[in-house]
Formats: sequence, C-alpha cells, structure tokens
Amino acid sequence: MAKQVPVRQCIGCREMKPKNELVRIIRTPENEICLDKTGKKNGRGAYLCGNKACYNKAVKSRGIERSLKVEIPKEIYDAIGEELG
Repeated sequence: MAKQVPVRQCIGCREMKPKNELVRIIRTPENEICLDKTGKKNGRGAYLCGNKACYNKAVKSRGIERSLKVEIPKEIYDAIGEELG
C-alpha cells in the first residue's frame, strides 16, 4: 500500500502542492514570525511556494496575515523576502 503524501495550499498562488515542496511561515506561541524550513516547529503555520512571485501575491493580498491571524510589520515582510531569495 502506497503512503499518501500530505498536501497543503500555497497562500500565494492558491495551488495544492506536496508539503515537502512548500516553505512554512510560522507564528510562534511568543508571537514571533519566522520561516520554518524543517516544517516541524511549534506554532501556527502558513505555506508558500519557494518562488518570489507567490510571496509577492501573498503580501499584496495579505494572505500571510490572514493565515497567521496577526498583523505583520513591513520589516518582517522584508526579512522573510530576503530569506526566500
């Protein structure tokens, strides 16, 4: 029996993709926003494709803020954008 691959929706392009192809952005219990490259950190998460176009769509539509249920300052958006490349 084949093992099912978990899928998640990118908050930028809204496409369903395998979880291991996406980058997770989390809000920790201490309300810190950061990237979770392992996908295992504790906190509320939102998934993005690894490309800049999806990131820009998510910022413009405020999808990251809606998913994490917190307002995000511009400095954090800039830091996340830098880490994504």
